[in-house]
This record gives sequence, structure tokens and C-alpha cells, in this order.
Amino acid sequence: MTADRRTLLADTAIDVLAAHGMRGLTHRAVDRAADLPSGTTSAYYRTRQALLAALVGRLVALDQAELQEAGERVPVPRNAAELAVGLAEFTRRRLTGEGRRRSLARYTCALESVHHPELREILVPRDNAGRRIVRDFLAAHGSAGPEGADERTVTLLTCVDGLVFDRLVNGGTVSVEEVGRLVAAAMR
Repeated sequence: MTADRRTLLADTAIDVLAAHGMRGLTHRAVDRAADLPSGTTSAYYRTRQALLAALVGRLVALDQAELQEAGERVPVPRNAAELAVGLAEFTRRRLTGEGRRRSLARYTCALESVHHPELREILVPRDNAGRRIVRDFLAAHGSAGPEGADERTVTLLTCVDGLVFDRLVNGGTVSVEEVGRLVAAAMR
């Protein structure tokens, strides 16, 4: 039951952070949002930093699971256009519903990590099936060997992430054409 309660509190903390920002993330706000008695969150996560660390750990776990599943489910793109469509679909998921909520929380934590380096775990690129599909595609289509493909993968995915951030802040969607230009640049 404790693991389930900890997961519930971390998931609720993500919701609170996404909805109310860093200043709105309090133990009491998480208790209220989870419909639990006052003091429950602080019983599991004594400090704000402990709550933030749990939230970041949960975000990383959810993101990794999503990227692993997507990479296993989606066929390897045959050309740049298919890769662009797949990445554009990924941005759509990051800008809507559950993905939007997690994106808002992730970027808030990323900014907070400037002052709290222990939160930088959220920024560490991790290997997963989704990332491998992009890397393998770039390696097969003109990126100078595996090392070049690794570097270009990081650059391409960072640029796609930047588009998600921009659209969260400024509104709108990410077009396949925008992503296609990034893929073309990564292949040069």
C-alpha cells in the first residue's frame, strides 16, 4: 500500500505543479488534490525537496515508459518524411491531455533545477526504443557513423523538445513541415 500511496502522491504532485506552478506545489495542495487527510503528503515526503524528487522520479519513469512503448510499437521509418510524421505526432501527444500536463511539470522542474541541481535527473537523456529508432535512422541515412548519429540524435530531439516548449508557452501546434526541416538538417 505504501508504494501505491507514494505513486498516487507523486502523480498528484505532477497535477498540482502543472496546474499551479512551483509556488502552488505544497504538501497541503497535494493532500487536497488527492482528496486525502491533511498531513498525508508530509508523512510520506517530509520536505518539499523530497516531494520534488519523488515528482521528478515519477516524471522520468512515465516518460521512459512512454518512449519505450512508442519505440516498440512504431515501425522504423523508411524515409525522412515518415520520421517527421512520427516526431510531429510525438509533439502532438506532448501538447495535449496527459502529455501536456507532464510537459508543463517537466519544464517547470527543469527551470527549478537551475537552483536545485538534484532535480537535473529530469534533463538527462536516456536510452529507450524511441531514441534508438531516431539514432538508427540517422545512422542509416548519412550521419557520419554511430558517433555522428548519436550527436545528431541529441540535437534533433533537443530541437523537437524546443518546439514543444515554444508551443506550450505561445500556443499552437507543431507542423510536420517544421519537424521535416529539422530532420533534413540532421541528415546533412
